[in-house]
Amino acid sequence: MAFSKIARRNKIKARIRGKISGTAERPRMTVFRSNKQIYVQLVNDNEGKTLVARSSKNLVDFSGNKVEQAAAVGKLIGAAAIEAGITKVVFDRNGYLYHGRVESLANAAREAGLIF
Repeated sequence: MAFSKIARRNKIKARIRGKISGTAERPRMTVFRSNKQIYVQLVNDNEGKTLVARSSKNLVDFSGNKVEQAAAVGKLIGAAAIEAGITKVVFDRNGYLYHGRVESLANAAREAGLIF
């Protein structure tokens, strides 16, 4: 039986989401990666609300590769979260490997002041 990449990622994603959840004090930081963009949200799962969201579309006059783009978005989300009074988060890699763009975004968010 052959599984597609999307089916495999959804299976991993469901397993991760069964273990982690975001609260108002410690929201879930979830990452979505498309071929061209990267998106990140801080979600309170108890209320089902997105508290802060940033993406590579928020970058103005950016030039660099996708890993550098992800790092810039990590800095943006970190700054926005600190501004909103959020310092601790739970990281949800959303079924992606913790490598490349996802790792770059997470490290930049940590450098910006988020704790996870």
